[in-house]
Amino acid sequence: MATTALTSFSMMSLLSLSYLTWDLMSPNQVENEADLPSAHRSSVPTPPHIIFIMTDDQGFNDIGYHSSDIKTPVLDKLAADGVKLENYYIQPICTPSRSQLITGSRYQIHTGLQHSIIRPRQPNCLPFDQITLPQRLQELGYSTHMVGKWHLGFYKKECLPTRRGFDTYFGSLTGSVNYYTYDSCDGPGVCGFDLHEGESVAWSQRGKYSTHLYTQRVRKILATHDPQSQPLFIFLSFQAVHTPLQCPQEYIYPYRGLENIARRKYAAMVSAVDEAVRNITYGLRKYGYYQNSIIIFSTDNGGQPLSGGSNWPLRGRKGTYWEGGVRGLGFVHSPLLRKKRRVSKALVHITDWYPTLVGLAGGDESHIEGVDGYDVWEAISDGKESPRLEILHNIDPLYNHARSGSLQKGYGIWNTAVQASIRAGDWKLLTGDPGYGDWIPPQILPGFPGDWWHLERNTNPRKSVWLFNISGDPYERFDLSEQRPDVVKQLLARLVYYNRTAVPVRYPTEDLRADPHLNGGAWVPWVGDEQE
Repeated sequence: MATTALTSFSMMSLLSLSYLTWDLMSPNQVENEADLPSAHRSSVPTPPHIIFIMTDDQGFNDIGYHSSDIKTPVLDKLAADGVKLENYYIQPICTPSRSQLITGSRYQIHTGLQHSIIRPRQPNCLPFDQITLPQRLQELGYSTHMVGKWHLGFYKKECLPTRRGFDTYFGSLTGSVNYYTYDSCDGPGVCGFDLHEGESVAWSQRGKYSTHLYTQRVRKILATHDPQSQPLFIFLSFQAVHTPLQCPQEYIYPYRGLENIARRKYAAMVSAVDEAVRNITYGLRKYGYYQNSIIIFSTDNGGQPLSGGSNWPLRGRKGTYWEGGVRGLGFVHSPLLRKKRRVSKALVHITDWYPTLVGLAGGDESHIEGVDGYDVWEAISDGKESPRLEILHNIDPLYNHARSGSLQKGYGIWNTAVQASIRAGDWKLLTGDPGYGDWIPPQILPGFPGDWWHLERNTNPRKSVWLFNISGDPYERFDLSEQRPDVVKQLLARLVYYNRTAVPVRYPTEDLRADPHLNGGAWVPWVGDEQE
């Protein structure tokens, strides 16, 4: 069976988006971009300052420029003046997206993190044999800082952000914490404090809202660093808008008209992030970074409708391989972009940031074996074709096997009981159990008649193979697996190809020694080198 990738078809045009015309800052705070030397605006003459902002669980429909009921004027303006990534893919849950960004642009099957997330009590973290993005940037002369959610393992000190390439770290190590108390629970009664300054517990910061606290830290980094002496890399990994739904009252009041309480709180949390990005952008301008900076905004996975998020009109939600789980919000804003104020339909995956950013920093990853990402800067900045034609969303051999799947239904090529998904050109294939596959409109009303819930229900437990032309059918409403068995077979063969390169899944059992009650009441590393 041939294993060559499929030829890409022409992409379907997207509706043009209207742009705001107001500016973030007054004209006297920064010179007009049009007045900058053309060479400075169209190229990257020196290593740029890189600010990577990641939000948590922000859905495709949870930003103003996607016609949402949520107002994000700052994000809208930055995106409108930059490049909107409208064919951008991430992973369906937290740990995989962060791992693919940080660990050398590798698919999950090449890091052993292809199943679920890293739980707080698991003795697991990023592979030690891979050079991380911040480590590589350090080699290229960057000052590297991380603020916010880590969620990439911490069972021993070698797993911590400060041991994986960041000069400084301030944030939470687990996947979900209280926005004020920073308490984090991993099951009933297994709770502890989770806010860290470097490798120490930051007890004194309890009570401060995390979105504000993280923004203040980024502003402090900008104020104390000399932008002329050394390039700067900041990875701001917001906890927002992950549950619990918590936000200061002043952000909730403007959404008092939203009757759905979860949506109202969620919208308020997004607005707090929008304000935070405004303050950070102001800091970049005030302290002299902006003219040689690149701001990247990305969510980590799709939204969770049960917690106020919305991926409408995409199918599915966080934790699934439908478009609502893996198609992300993303844009790039920078004076260094050659072609600004446009929508890019170039295929981009979260693994592409590593080689792209290293390339901008003056490095070259093209000779490194095992890199799954591509340098997509020319596609983003110049509007050229993306070098990427294919995305392996994942192969998870441990996820619940679909009862209806079999090797026979996979034409003897692939066992369709296994959860997997791949995109090649315009085509997307899913096998096994892709996860909850409904289309869920924004939760506007406080409740609705029970029979309404079934209007868009689409569950077919007897299926284990789906095929969609994503460019022509981005909402995944027309399954073509029976009409195009030739395409199905080619994509199944690609899954076989990738699976041969996969490393064993690393998903260890939980370690009782991790309990915060045994470690001073906080989530901290619990295994020493001599105990490994």
